[in-house]
Amino acid sequence: MPFVTFEGIDGCGKSTLLESLGQHLLGQGLTVQKTREPGGSELGKDLRQILLRTSGEPPCPEAELLIYEADRAQHVQTKIRPWLESGAWVLSDRFFDSSTAFQGAGRKIAQEHVTWLNQFATGSLKPDCTVLIDVPVEVSQQRRKNRRHDRLENEDNTFHESVRRAYLELSKREPKRFFVLDGTKSPQHLTTLLIEELKSRGLLK
Repeated sequence: MPFVTFEGIDGCGKSTLLESLGQHLLGQGLTVQKTREPGGSELGKDLRQILLRTSGEPPCPEAELLIYEADRAQHVQTKIRPWLESGAWVLSDRFFDSSTAFQGAGRKIAQEHVTWLNQFATGSLKPDCTVLIDVPVEVSQQRRKNRRHDRLENEDNTFHESVRRAYLELSKREPKRFFVLDGTKSPQHLTTLLIEELKSRGLLK
């Protein structure tokens, strides 16, 4: 069954769009599993606390990447693959493209290292469709101003601009996998466009 991931900088609207698509699929009588990274498995919930907390010793960039990959390996083995094999649609709020963008571009870790670790952690599993919701960093900031920020959200604009550019570059590199949406548009409009795209790809009737 289809595996769809949602990517973008924080505050882009990916979580809202994931929920909206999930409701549509459920309305079609389909089995849907919604998940996220980090924290999609029981072990991952503990790792999420380490990764996103704003107190205590922060992990260095290399340790940060390795913790994300540990979370991802557990996520794929214990949740994503079993769900797909059972015939469910799997919708994930972030997957390996987040490490390419945040740790590769944002933390300046060599892309070949990130790519190898992504493949190792996932067993080379790739999404059928990756939805990239793109917004300017200023829009992201505005949307997040009244919520509690995690450690990555607290990074400066230069970091988030690097992440955004990396995502857009990824979408150009793999246009068949990525579907890019303008996150400044209404959630209803984005949901309609995404459903149409999934139909055009033969993933949804």
